[in-house]
Amino acid sequence: MPTLAATATQAGSAAGMIILILTIVTLGYLTACMIRPFRRCRRCNGTGSRRSLILRAGRTCRRCDGHGEHLRTGRVAINYLRELHDKGTPR
Repeated sequence: MPTLAATATQAGSAAGMIILILTIVTLGYLTACMIRPFRRCRRCNGTGSRRSLILRAGRTCRRCDGHGEHLRTGRVAINYLRELHDKGTPR
């Protein structure tokens, strides 16, 4: 039976919902990166220091340089794109 142009199809609704959900999640993450650009360091749990394996002495965390937090991945991407845009436009 030939399909008519006036019939409704359900084939595209699942793909559309997935794209909509991914868009909402991405915009939510980018908003979180704008509001709170730093996150706690996972290696030192935000303390800025770690115990060494041999002497058990306290050392500064190498991943966060002793600050206890570092930039989120999304914020690093935003900063990179902003820098790329600023270098490309003459002033």
